[in-house]
Amino acid sequence: MSHPIIAGQQGEVHLLLGNEAIVRGAIEAGVHCVTCYPGTPSSEVPDTFFRLSGEGKYSFEYSTNEKVALEVAGGATLAGAMSLVTMKHVGLNVAADPLLTLTYIGSPGGIVILTADDPGCHSSQNEQDNRYYARMAGMPVFEPATAQEAKDMARQALIMSRKWQQPVLLRTTTRLNHLRGPVEFGPVADPAPIEVTPKNPKRFVPIPAVARMRHPEMVKNLQTAAQDMASSPWIKSHGSGKLGVIATGISRAYVLDALSESKAIEDNVTLLQLGFSYPMDQASVLKVAQSCDHLLILEEGEPILETEVRALLQAKGIQIPVLGKEQPELGRFGEYESASIEKLLRRLTGNEEKQAELCPSEPGLSMRPPNLCAGCPHRATYFSVRQIFGDDAYYSSDIGCYTLGILPPLAAADFLLCMGSSVSAGSGFAKASGKPVVAFIGDSTFFHSGITGLVNAVFNKHNILIVILDNHTTAMTGHQPNPGVEITAMGANESQVSIEAIVKGCGVEHVRTVSPLNRKKTEAALSELKELDGVRVLIARDPCPLHARRLMGKKFVQVAYVAEQTDSVRQCLKNLACPAFTVEGEEVVINEAVCIGCMFCLQVADGIKARKRGA
Repeated sequence: MSHPIIAGQQGEVHLLLGNEAIVRGAIEAGVHCVTCYPGTPSSEVPDTFFRLSGEGKYSFEYSTNEKVALEVAGGATLAGAMSLVTMKHVGLNVAADPLLTLTYIGSPGGIVILTADDPGCHSSQNEQDNRYYARMAGMPVFEPATAQEAKDMARQALIMSRKWQQPVLLRTTTRLNHLRGPVEFGPVADPAPIEVTPKNPKRFVPIPAVARMRHPEMVKNLQTAAQDMASSPWIKSHGSGKLGVIATGISRAYVLDALSESKAIEDNVTLLQLGFSYPMDQASVLKVAQSCDHLLILEEGEPILETEVRALLQAKGIQIPVLGKEQPELGRFGEYESASIEKLLRRLTGNEEKQAELCPSEPGLSMRPPNLCAGCPHRATYFSVRQIFGDDAYYSSDIGCYTLGILPPLAAADFLLCMGSSVSAGSGFAKASGKPVVAFIGDSTFFHSGITGLVNAVFNKHNILIVILDNHTTAMTGHQPNPGVEITAMGANESQVSIEAIVKGCGVEHVRTVSPLNRKKTEAALSELKELDGVRVLIARDPCPLHARRLMGKKFVQVAYVAEQTDSVRQCLKNLACPAFTVEGEEVVINEAVCIGCMFCLQVADGIKARKRGA
């Protein structure tokens, strides 16, 4: 049976994630080409396209990194195809090189770049605000606040990008990506026949002479976009109070929540919602400013809109207090929420009656820190590395679930910069310090941006041990495929790329491959590589247990149990810290429901044995 995201008819209402709604919007627009590099909080968008690719009329690919994803989608749009490329916010750093040229030469078929920003660093290494990229690159920006808007804006952004022949940024944030809401479907458009764009090197080959001519064209396209969207439903105001509130993104949902809680607040507020936030609609901002006594700017992240509003008012000679990030309820860090916005509006409108209390959390609930899963091969790798190198080495880490190796007792992460940096940064650290360095990088991250660092390390004769953690999947973001996997959700990967072949092809002479769950062989390989100089690579290969169960059909038929309470069992609990281990009273026990039977602990402690599951 066809999935409703594809087969749903106009007028039907479905409860969708914000990310799922984006997929429906792109399908309604008639998207031809979808590319991505998965990254939370954007991952459900490409994963949904992937699941539906057998039914859809679009092409889809998991690209090796965000730069490649944008280049593939960019090439498609230059050929006349309507294209969508998705990534998390830091992925746009990787894609910035082609992005800032693509906005000059334009997008004949239309292209939307979905960037999922992450205020609060829920799953990211920073809180960067990619609206800055829109200003730098010259891209119109849509910022949805509800699941319905996520669908509608995705559709509109693709259609308008084709009209303007200009890339468009669809900027979401974590709360929008993962909220669930009712979405009324519109009609689905079949992808338009692709009429290949005529050759035009004077537009599409941006040598300096061409780029100089295209820059004014980009500015003109932005002006056209501003004119087209001035009367759109994405710029709307209501109310007649003397406190003007200008809100964008998910902050619009928060302020609407606050207004719905109090008629007294609502009567004192004029709200301007900028769903299309760049280029800013100056006329609507000036209209609010001229009718109000104060302006409050609500935007998660950096004070970008606030700064632009202040500049506009100064240029027009309008003197009105502008309130923003300096308010104690706001700030530049983390997410906003309805309660804090309501508190702020009550204070500013002189309506400080008691707010409705939020449901309190249960007292005494224990915290559950992030942790590597029971049976995770990365835990075994880290344990063995620590046995051989201890605290003498410095550990260069990378982006992936294996970054959780930072936690004690494994403590296998001393520094990290970005995707793929473990090899390059580790090389630099080793060269500058003269200390031994072990760099950890996952299989997907290696394909993403680790290969160039490896080539550089070989060429420049760095002294580093690189451990490639190959768990057969892109585990952290939802088990998406990468070029090295044997099997995907769609079946066997007939185009599997060998990590060993790449490593050897880069000129590495000392390469070893082990199963990290075999402690003896892993530690022997590590001991051997420790004594060598130059670039050495250990490939630690064993599937993620979740991936092994879901896609590889592996049955976990045995479990470990504590047969004797020995000192080595207690040391295993302390030094391995597998979450299947618990303490009941004075005894260490292994939870059968959590244990997957990897049996690594049997190789660590002499009081542990194996038995059939349920025996």
